[in-house]
Amino acid sequence: MPEKIFRIEMLPANQGDAIWIEYGQEGNERRILIDGGPIGAYKKLEDRLKELPDGDKRVELLVVTHVDTDHIEGIIRLLAPKGWLVQPEDIWFNGWRHLRETQMLGGREGDFLSALIRRRAFNEWNKAFGRGAVIVKADEPLPVVELEDGMKLTLLSPYPEGLEEMADKWEKDVEKHGLMPGDLDAAWKQLVDMTRYHVGEGVLGGPEEFIIKLKKQLSTDQSPANGSSIAFLAEFEGKSCLFLADAHADVICESLKKLIPPGKKRLKVDAVKMSHHGSRHNISEDLMKLIDAKHFLISTNGSIHEHPDKPAIEAVICLSVRKPTLWFNYRSEHSEPWSKPPAGSKKSFTSKYPETEDGGIVVEL
Repeated sequence: MPEKIFRIEMLPANQGDAIWIEYGQEGNERRILIDGGPIGAYKKLEDRLKELPDGDKRVELLVVTHVDTDHIEGIIRLLAPKGWLVQPEDIWFNGWRHLRETQMLGGREGDFLSALIRRRAFNEWNKAFGRGAVIVKADEPLPVVELEDGMKLTLLSPYPEGLEEMADKWEKDVEKHGLMPGDLDAAWKQLVDMTRYHVGEGVLGGPEEFIIKLKKQLSTDQSPANGSSIAFLAEFEGKSCLFLADAHADVICESLKKLIPPGKKRLKVDAVKMSHHGSRHNISEDLMKLIDAKHFLISTNGSIHEHPDKPAIEAVICLSVRKPTLWFNYRSEHSEPWSKPPAGSKKSFTSKYPETEDGGIVVEL
């Protein structure tokens, strides 16, 4: 009997996200790709996708979580050629034609990607949502999508409020480049001219001291782009992972409360792909008190925003109900301090790093 797998690979995407998921049976894997990282990391994504067997380029789902460049640029480059390295059965992405329906907007790269999908996939995206917006509504159950061979995805974000906050940002961004929101023909003309798309000291000592200090250091992420992130819970064969993109902590909390079984205080999952590369602004005490997880995944080389933030990692270590394992897809000056517990720490944890300097790491659930 072939072994069942749920494998998460955080590709070396510099400061961004490019997450390759394989699930199903060993030797007959199903696949999901979440984001493509910034353009500077595209070669790593391309190299990984070129490893797919000839005649087997199928991907069950391509998710473009939101329009920040460290998530979307690699996808634009991936979809720019006529011959794609993958063949997605569905693409989740909230473009202008979805945003317009729900008053949610984005940016120039969002229109670039919309133009590509329209020309290459003939508007066939967000099929799991009736080709409408990928969205959670507060007064309705969380949307659930089942992929081939039993992968269950439960949408956690975005909510309408977060999407509406994106309106001004998208509109202003495209206008400064001489575009009108949703004018995909004009966006296409700009796109083809852009050659880059062508080819802890003392804090861990005790929980009370930590909580007091942590509350002073953690603050709320107010970024409209991050607030529009597509985030979801993935479940397969009794294994599960929260893929949080750059989603806001309060939005995730609101959704998680709907999933916690009666009589329980936390949602038990195997892993959490931490929001916003381990930023202090996207984790909270409330969020950690709703999660019972073993593995915490952080995708970043820390090159631009110096992620992961110390208070965010401390929150994971000190507020986890189980001894956590931290997974980093780069060994950097910002992740290296977590190679072992600080002297005098009363909380233990395990850390995993890439085997090579190039980065990238695989988590087997």
